Amino acid sequence: MELTTLIGIFIGILSIIGAMIFKHISFSVFLNPAAILIILVGTVAAVLNSYPGENLKNIGALFKIIFTKQKTISEAEIINLMIDFSTVAKKEGLLALEKKVEEIADPFIRKGIGMVVDGTEADVIEEILESEISAMEERHGINAGIFSSAGMYAPTLGVLGAVFGLIAAMATIDDTDKMAEAIAAAFIATVLGIFTGYVLWNPFAKKLKVKSQKEAMLKHMIISGLLSIQKGDPPFMLRDKLLAVLPPSQQEKIAKQIDKEE
Repeated sequence: MELTTLIGIFIGILSIIGAMIFKHISFSVFLNPAAILIILVGTVAAVLNSYPGENLKNIGALFKIIFTKQKTISEAEIINLMIDFSTVAKKEGLLALEKKVEEIADPFIRKGIGMVVDGTEADVIEEILESEISAMEERHGINAGIFSSAGMYAPTLGVLGAVFGLIAAMATIDDTDKMAEAIAAAFIATVLGIFTGYVLWNPFAKKLKVKSQKEAMLKHMIISGLLSIQKGDPPFMLRDKLLAVLPPSQQEKIAKQIDKEE
């Protein structure tokens, strides 16, 4: 599970509960079907009107990415793998890597090694793999945009819900107690809209973008490693090149992991 997502939602809900307790607000005010209908159903309707079905069919997979940790190859694993490939290429030549292609689980690395073995020019390899990364980033941008759109629509729908609530309150203008209760209930839609927009949907979009950036960074590391292997760089130089891609705070940590695994 992606604990940060669960902890973030828990803290968000806890902050609302805490504010209600300090302000002596009854929890029964949230039992407002009209507000829930306007915010949740309205947000779904707005998103459906914004994106074609082909972009929305994988929405379940997006929630899975948000709430679970994806099993991906790590920086240390990439560097160790590239060092292994470089060592083999140095001892036996690039063609010796052909027998390793089928052992590689990652399709991006497999494609890159296959082109290296086939003798494809370095600039062609880089162009093809960079194009694949660009296409991936575009897809991921659309996916994150779904949640960003929901985060934009929800607060506005909250205002719409409040207007409906105030209209209902005006219908009870002769009964001040009922009117006061109706006015209080009117703003529940606003609270729900702001909460879902800025605690759920927009942060979910940001998380998808961050995960996409991490995946793109790993793929750029792979490209750098493959081109270094094709160029004939020695393993120690390849190692230093790939470590240089990482933030300074991670370089020492990853270097220790590599040395430990070696």
